[in-house]
Amino acid sequence: MTFSNPNRSPATLTKTRVKPAPISGICVTCLDSCPGPCEIGRSAIRGREMLYPQPFGNVTAGADKDYPVDLSHFNVQGTCVGAVGIEANSDKATFPAVDVSAEIGVNAKVQLDFPCFTGALGSTEIARVHWEAMAIGAAISGIIIVCGENVCGMDPQAEIKNGRVVHSPEMARRVKIFKDWYQGKGDIIVQANVEDGRLGVPEYVIEKLGVEFFELKWGQGAKNIGGEVKLHTLERAKLLRDRGYIVLPDPQNSATEERWIAKGIKEFERHSRLGMVDEDEFYKTVEHLRRVGAKRISLKTGAYRPADLARAVKFASQAKIDLLTVDGAGGGTGMSPWRMMNEWGVPTVYIECLLYEYLKYLDGKGEFVPDCAIAGGLSLEDHIFKGLALGAPYVKLVCMGRSIMTASMVGTNEGRKLEAMCQREERDCKEAYVEHFAEAATLRRRFPLGEHGIIPPGAIGMYSYISRLTQGLQQFMAGARKFALKHITRDDLFALTEEAAKISGIPYVMDADADEVEKILGYRR
Repeated sequence: MTFSNPNRSPATLTKTRVKPAPISGICVTCLDSCPGPCEIGRSAIRGREMLYPQPFGNVTAGADKDYPVDLSHFNVQGTCVGAVGIEANSDKATFPAVDVSAEIGVNAKVQLDFPCFTGALGSTEIARVHWEAMAIGAAISGIIIVCGENVCGMDPQAEIKNGRVVHSPEMARRVKIFKDWYQGKGDIIVQANVEDGRLGVPEYVIEKLGVEFFELKWGQGAKNIGGEVKLHTLERAKLLRDRGYIVLPDPQNSATEERWIAKGIKEFERHSRLGMVDEDEFYKTVEHLRRVGAKRISLKTGAYRPADLARAVKFASQAKIDLLTVDGAGGGTGMSPWRMMNEWGVPTVYIECLLYEYLKYLDGKGEFVPDCAIAGGLSLEDHIFKGLALGAPYVKLVCMGRSIMTASMVGTNEGRKLEAMCQREERDCKEAYVEHFAEAATLRRRFPLGEHGIIPPGAIGMYSYISRLTQGLQQFMAGARKFALKHITRDDLFALTEEAAKISGIPYVMDADADEVEKILGYRR
């Protein structure tokens, strides 16, 4: 296992002068005259700013700790015999014939063209800037997009009366963009933490904005505290402090204002409170959401201890919610303390294996088993297949946070380059887009200019990425001879190490298919 170095990281733009001591991470010889490029040295200058990946607000970050077991410790089982879900005919059982559409929910079900959804895009600046591209990308790709926590509370134009939000232009913008481009598949989920609950965000988005899918959030896999963002003006800090957020340093303190004026501090931190989970309150909240009009309800929980995962499974079962998302440690975010991202929580493979055990136990008792999703560092089609197979038949979707945002950001940046090139060369940008983006011509045919508006380059990037994932997943599934998602099972994997086999219950590669081999050859190891 490769451990993350505690005193240097590309995430915090820090390094050590010479080889670090393996335990402390401090250079084996710490030089008196060293300018201090390491975590400790930079912290001596910038203090708590160094808790976070840099430059904060302009990056997403994922843990660099290499856990003992991850999805790469499993391989997909291939076979050359038969086909499941289609006629075993070489002219019919082709990989383009694989059905990768998904369905989740209890009564008001949601159909998706592909079994994934975005991570929660909340109140961070990077989420706000890229929302239009990602919302349109999700809508035209037929997947779910999640609008994360604190959006209304952070909206400077939000109207709040008697402690309750009555209008938020930013939230209204986000919902409208998705609905304007919605093609009948996928959905928009709005998420709430303790701050959102106090502000009345659930009632506002359900009753005023027509949101049908609402998510309660216990946490995420990158941190075990509430979310944080940076504030760059004293006025903004005071506004959010007045709205009830934790703001550090306290902008209402006269000494803080003096430090701000003297440029002793250049920014503030806004933090959310810790949620306090209570079983009875959870059920009451779910019923309240249903009464005010939510057609679908989900729960998002983080990489907490196994007892908390058990609580999430039990509460989700008892309340008969539509989706339970479990987020494993090691995944990415743009607003989590770097060391915390690496050193707390149950990693993705471990937590999904526990989730499978708990759900199987409930299933065996005849209890309601909610549709589930797994999150935590998944990025490509092999991760999707393995994530679905490891939790089959209960895990129906995967949540992909950083990867989808990466595709959207790259698309946006490429679009800027194309615009600049077309201006320089006096070219038709429409043709340049078709030449540059492989899926641009497809989207032009689907959405003629004027019918819906212009598809942003970030949305083209996201759509193109989902298109790649779609074919990649189809190819893996065809190789396993599974022609629809519902046919994927844990038997479609084998473990490459005995430790992975022990954790998961997936057979070690040298033990896989032992019974069938004995039937074929009469041989057993």
